[in-house]
Amino acid sequence: MTETDAATPINKVVDGYFAMWNETDPGRRREVIEATWAPDASYVDPLFAADGPDALDAMVAAVHERFPGHRFRLAGAVDVHHDRARWGWELAGPDGGPPVATGVDFAVLTAARRLREVTGFLERPAGAA
Repeated sequence: MTETDAATPINKVVDGYFAMWNETDPGRRREVIEATWAPDASYVDPLFAADGPDALDAMVAAVHERFPGHRFRLAGAVDVHHDRARWGWELAGPDGGPPVATGVDFAVLTAARRLREVTGFLERPAGAA
């Protein structure tokens, strides 16, 4: 099943996920993390691993240091069934140009539709050799 209506709970969760990645203010980012993720949540991709809100916050801060001014954005529809979801994403430069990285994230959700686990897979950016 695919949920594409922006008013659906899963899209609100995914909106919060991208808000976390794009928020540069540490206080606001922490609020987004607490609203979107379960307290014992975890994230893992080939470059990062984080367990809990403090580690999630530190991970995002590290990405902002490495890619200042870049923004994550949803690429395509969000798919969801049972307690699982997946979505594609892009990391675009400050000028909004072509993505410097793309990937797909897979999530496990709590019963209340908060993120419990996210596993990210990175793909080559468009035009990469």
